[in-house]
Amino acid sequence: MLFKSIHKQIVKKIKEYDTIVIARHIGPDPDAVASQIALREIIKLNFPQKKVYAIGSGVARFRYFGLLDKLDNVDLSNALLIITDVPRFDRVDGANKENYRYTIKIDHHPCDEQVCDLELVDDTSSSACQLITEIVYQTKLKLNRQIAEVLFMGIVADSDRFLLSYTTPKTLLLAAKLLNDYNFELKPLYNNLYERGIQERRFEAYIINNIVITENGFGYIKITDKIIHEFGVDSSTASNMVNDLNFIKELRVWAFSSYDEKADIYKINIRSRGVVINEVAEKFNGGGHKFASGARLSTEEEVDKLFRALDEECRINKDS
Repeated sequence: MLFKSIHKQIVKKIKEYDTIVIARHIGPDPDAVASQIALREIIKLNFPQKKVYAIGSGVARFRYFGLLDKLDNVDLSNALLIITDVPRFDRVDGANKENYRYTIKIDHHPCDEQVCDLELVDDTSSSACQLITEIVYQTKLKLNRQIAEVLFMGIVADSDRFLLSYTTPKTLLLAAKLLNDYNFELKPLYNNLYERGIQERRFEAYIINNIVITENGFGYIKITDKIIHEFGVDSSTASNMVNDLNFIKELRVWAFSSYDEKADIYKINIRSRGVVINEVAEKFNGGGHKFASGARLSTEEEVDKLFRALDEECRINKDS
């Protein structure tokens, strides 16, 4: 009942503002981009007189969701900001909270602090796209086939095709409702999400062949710019492959480290098959779900410390 009330409050605030900006986290995954694009199109469909912008750095491989917007010469003095799929403002891509009259967060990551004026946070949800789908169906907003496809892809991607523990009966029911109501074809959607070039597959093989696995079941690999260039892949490719190691028997926790030369930062993606990892990540400028987390670190020494902490967590929780 509480969430239903928040759904109505979100729609009420959307009705109040003529200019609305939608942002998500830096280094986006499919759910992040899909949630902001879908929400933009939902608002445009239901309130065509409003000016709605989805912002952030573009990612070429996610263009099938839709194109992002620029805020050049847009007056934000009386604008609404909605952030999706991001718990804190230090990870929001391209938006400063102080520039907006009112802020809303729609997210499925655990977060103890309130960062927006109004928040819909449900860490039992599979994805931000699941939360937006719930808002639509609870408030009777209109959808169309194209938006339904984007929401469906976000749910599928963040639940890893309904394999992860965050998949609940509600996740499956909402995905089925989108499919039933809009009768879209699955094959082209899955092609967008999972089709890969041969260089990416070779890069995946490199990861499998070079990942280090400790006696405690912690696996890790450091991916350098040299390796990225050698395989001719995008710098975000490693992040998007982290779930592919989910069914390796010897792994209980695994982490990828990749260096972002432009931002001068180390991006860490962490996954687990039972050991709680978000509490460890939080100690290293990171966080996330219990079994899917990440961090951003300034030095390789910090990366090594995080890896040692994750290995120790595996040792302590050998029976988990």
